[in-house]
Amino acid sequence: MRDGGDGDDDGHATSRATRTKRKPSRDPRPRPRADGGMRIVVPLQGVVQGRGGLVLGSLIPCALFYFFQLYIKRNRPAPAPAPAPAPGSPPPAAASPILRSHSRGLLTPRAALPSLSARGAVVRAGDEDSLYYAGLRRCAADPYHPASNPDGVVNLGLAENHLSLDLVGRWMEEHAGAAMLDGLAAAGDEVRDLTIRGLATYQPYDGILALKMALAGFMRQTMHGSVSFDPSQMVITCGATPAMEILSFCIADPGNAFLVPSPYYPGWDRDIKWRTGVELIPVPCRSTDNFNVSVTALEIAYKQAKKRGIRVRGVLISNPSNPTGGIVPKEILHDLLQFAAEKNIHLISDEIFAGSTYGSDKFVSVADVVDELEDFDKGRVHIIYGLSKDLSLAGFRVGVIYSYNEHIVSAAAKIARFSSVSSPTQRLLVSMLSDQKFISEYIKVNRERLRKMYLLFSDALKQLGIECFKSSGGFYCWADMSRYIRSYSEKGERKLWDRLLEEAKVNVTPGSSCHCIEPGWFRCCFTTLSEEDIPVLVERLRRVTDSFKSKR
Repeated sequence: MRDGGDGDDDGHATSRATRTKRKPSRDPRPRPRADGGMRIVVPLQGVVQGRGGLVLGSLIPCALFYFFQLYIKRNRPAPAPAPAPAPGSPPPAAASPILRSHSRGLLTPRAALPSLSARGAVVRAGDEDSLYYAGLRRCAADPYHPASNPDGVVNLGLAENHLSLDLVGRWMEEHAGAAMLDGLAAAGDEVRDLTIRGLATYQPYDGILALKMALAGFMRQTMHGSVSFDPSQMVITCGATPAMEILSFCIADPGNAFLVPSPYYPGWDRDIKWRTGVELIPVPCRSTDNFNVSVTALEIAYKQAKKRGIRVRGVLISNPSNPTGGIVPKEILHDLLQFAAEKNIHLISDEIFAGSTYGSDKFVSVADVVDELEDFDKGRVHIIYGLSKDLSLAGFRVGVIYSYNEHIVSAAAKIARFSSVSSPTQRLLVSMLSDQKFISEYIKVNRERLRKMYLLFSDALKQLGIECFKSSGGFYCWADMSRYIRSYSEKGERKLWDRLLEEAKVNVTPGSSCHCIEPGWFRCCFTTLSEEDIPVLVERLRRVTDSFKSKR
């Protein structure tokens, strides 16, 4: 006797035993029944069994969700009418329309701003912990002025020459108009048009030839006339900072590194690393060696970088040294060139203070040493120069890349399109640098004023028990204040820097910002001061030094 049950696919009835042994069908489609009906398979069964239920299991709940939303919206009770305004009262303001927004707007708030790129984020927070830039920001917010703000912060952190601005200003008053017009008043319309086109139209991005020739002569003069410079090996940029960055871009790839004798100028950590991705590896120099670098220290740093998988592409120095003010001896320049040749790397010499010397040590450019060497590949030697220091024209933004490598000159000249100097500035400087009487007088008087202020400043610090390193160039003293730090460490140095800034209201650059390994050294720029400012400075510094002595 047969059980009255469902039929199988071919229409034959099956027994209960047969149906219990058969595997359930995985086909989710409706199946025909023997009585003409359809079997409905739950869509989620297909999710478990791996067939098309994923689509159905998504579409049906979504459809139900929107159906119920539409149903609730249509059956929502109407809002109560607003009460009628009282007689004489002003009419109510019109309600602002509520704009419809897509459901995606609920996921992403419209008020959120687009985020910075990874590179932008690095730059934004790049020097937040640098005491060098923190001090400069504090001075900018509260600058000292003997008349208008006598309680402001005295800035000894900025290497800017105010001692000889009057010489440059006087020349500008007497010659700037004629230099810009270039004989315009006495010329006809044809020359007038040519002159205007020379000022207002595009010029070579890497500098006009007339300025390159004038700069070559000025560099020879400031470097004691011992070496000649070829204008064809020169690229002009809007300041020494872009010059350094462009040269770094041409020499090294992101992740490569330069070996840099330390202490070194703290701005290089920003100028070189931010956009090029080039790393700087400090090579420690000690006071017992007059902060001169040794080949042994370079070898150690080179091998350590190689073990870490970092490719060293060059050695970077400043001469005169920033921040110590020392002149790099000629024999050390020989050693650096030999080291660069052995390692097949570059040597970059930043010589922007070459004409701002005042000590007994004679400045020697790396160009002098290269000219003396035979069978030496000059293509690995490069010089950075500019007019911000030696001619007191920081705001004119004129820098120079001088390279013996024609490929680097060619590449740098193309990149200079992003860093070119304005044509009026170039024309004005051609006239100034060509005025040999003015240039000779300026170099002579500027060196005399630098020497006088250096002696006044270092003697004033000596009154407070602060000894300075014997400087021969630059705008600063490298002052040893280690006796005034509580603990001989970077932390103790930072506390002294903070006291000088907060109590004495004097900003200096701590040695830790310059990667100096000996705590207690500070760079103190004196060229923004006048002679009348020296007593004010001494009185302020005494607030800190005397309190230290009393606690002793």
